[in-house]
Amino acid sequence: MMTFIWKQEPTVRHHFYFIPLLSLLLLCLLTACGKPDPVETIDKRSGLKVAAYGSWLSPITAEDVYGLSDDFGELQSVNGALYFVQSDSSAQGKIGIKRLETGANLIDAVSSAFDVRSTVHEYGGSPFLGIGQSIFASKAEDQLLYRFAPNQVPVPLTPAGTRHGDCISYPKGSRIICVREDHRGEGESVTSLVALNLNFSNEGETMVIGADFYSSPKISSAQNHLVWISWQHPNMPWDNTQLWIGDIEPKGGLKNARRLIPDKQGSITQPLFSPAGVLYFVADFDNWWNLYRINPEGELEQVLDKDAEFAVPDWKLGNHNYAFESDNIIIASYSDKGKASLIRIFLDTGITESIAVDFGEISQVVKGEEGIYFVGAKVTPEKGIYKVKGRGVALIYSPELATVDPNYISRAVSVSLKSTDGVTIYGYFYGARNPDFIGLSGSIPPLLVMLHGGPTAKASLAFRRDIQYWTSRGFAVLDLNYRGSSGFGREYRQSLYGKWGVADVEDAVRAAGYLVNKGWVDGTKLAMRGANAGGLTVLSALVFYDTFKAGVSYAGISDMEVLSRDAHKFESSYLELLVGKNSAENNLYRERSPLYHLDRLNEPLLLIQGGDDTVVLAKQSIEVFNQLKARGVPVAYLEFEGEGHSLRDPVNQMIAIEAELYFYGKVFGFTPAGDIPALKIDNAHRLKKH
Repeated sequence: MMTFIWKQEPTVRHHFYFIPLLSLLLLCLLTACGKPDPVETIDKRSGLKVAAYGSWLSPITAEDVYGLSDDFGELQSVNGALYFVQSDSSAQGKIGIKRLETGANLIDAVSSAFDVRSTVHEYGGSPFLGIGQSIFASKAEDQLLYRFAPNQVPVPLTPAGTRHGDCISYPKGSRIICVREDHRGEGESVTSLVALNLNFSNEGETMVIGADFYSSPKISSAQNHLVWISWQHPNMPWDNTQLWIGDIEPKGGLKNARRLIPDKQGSITQPLFSPAGVLYFVADFDNWWNLYRINPEGELEQVLDKDAEFAVPDWKLGNHNYAFESDNIIIASYSDKGKASLIRIFLDTGITESIAVDFGEISQVVKGEEGIYFVGAKVTPEKGIYKVKGRGVALIYSPELATVDPNYISRAVSVSLKSTDGVTIYGYFYGARNPDFIGLSGSIPPLLVMLHGGPTAKASLAFRRDIQYWTSRGFAVLDLNYRGSSGFGREYRQSLYGKWGVADVEDAVRAAGYLVNKGWVDGTKLAMRGANAGGLTVLSALVFYDTFKAGVSYAGISDMEVLSRDAHKFESSYLELLVGKNSAENNLYRERSPLYHLDRLNEPLLLIQGGDDTVVLAKQSIEVFNQLKARGVPVAYLEFEGEGHSLRDPVNQMIAIEAELYFYGKVFGFTPAGDIPALKIDNAHRLKKH
């Protein structure tokens, strides 16, 4: 078996591989190079260059997409300063903690070399806590929680074999309360809430235990109550969770733990006490994640009834969609069919006023000493940390971002269509756009359908450089919110249950056909790309349909049976919901797994895989590659050593997207502009001539 396993040093760019001319000629023969693109001509009417779609020269490079640090979040306000995590492209995407002080003075509070990351519930989130001059942070490498204090070396506080996240300050006894995941025993890990000493390594005191999962501990302003969220298998946190409260004793213990609103079923998340001690939270009791509170009489009240989502699926800990501007005013973010908005809610009257509507994503809404702050990404290239100012917002920090000429930016057009069972499905269409080029006479753009993971994640309107990378080269792009996506209510989110591997695939096929029928894209040049669960959709579409002519799978799931057997605790029962109970016994896993139907896959496929992926093992993708190669199907495989379920190193991300571009060029018969490294495609001589 021949595969490419990329090993990159941090400072080495793949642009500098030199291949002798003879090798290039040989490669051309082996990969069935078609006729060269026509010589560049100028359209007499428009004065623009005429070139094949996909071959347009774009100023938006792979380095512009991935080369700068722009992945940040986990916002906290501590002693008048803002702390947040941010990745570092010069350190293979490792994460440090920044401190933003008044006057925009920015310092590194914890170096990215430390790599701050929690893996509680595998996907982590909320990996640090600031208290006074100290920071308590989880280290990616060993998952120990360390204390960083001025002029002291970092001190580990937790036992090996445990993971911690979602920590809060616990003033009684000078401790912190964290979600703990304990992997020291046999079998499934044990999750609990523990209180940890701030000064030395210790086992800690278990405060709450017994449920399968915990999250979101919060202490009341009077420091006499602790609330938290729990849930049990087979539920995911966006299905059914429970809200609990306990009384904090004078010496710091917890007693009288009791469940709140036990008569209500739904996903409860983000509990928060108001300054006056009233408990608020978000729940989807009526399909939509809306704000609720428990009044002084212990009765449930809905704060605002709106067909919009005031929360997101808790794949990670530490989501914050609202904060108290005062005891009587909440600032909240919500998503309405993909559009993110920020509003002010006057609790005494129920009146609301709009603050910001031009964002694609808003997260980490927190209270600071000088007001309300949040992390936002606009529909334009702007993103950063914002402060609420009256009825508007002000940008106070933005990471270094590549400049994008607005003339090359394709704007999203919202599209909707009906699924096979009459459910409305949603997506964002981006047309090919480059002010320097038009396509060849009589041609229309190829389509690239993008599929998110999860599968309960979502496509959003937040500006994405990777989308613009494609549209500025002459591709049309559809970012699809297939059934099961979040942001459209509980019913839509659960419409995939029992139908995973079927409904999502149908939606992608129908959406592509919808755009072909509109005449927006070339029906003979349809491609799709997806990661993780989205990768399963890619593989399944190529196996069970003949609509798409190429696919790219990033760590795509090919064997549901293996996934069900080897899944980590957080997702160990997820397939019971997505596919159905007793699916293994009923052979449903095999029926829906692309791996067992590869004899029906005949279109070109590129597989991209992390060598250290513990969710979808590399051997799954290698098995797909080997079978297709043996059958003579054009197929390529890229494996990145040291990468997990998602590519973190910007260098590897750049290699991958350029490999995609080269792949599509060979499949659809165009030559990409620029210095794009060659990709070895097995059975390339079987690619169709265009």
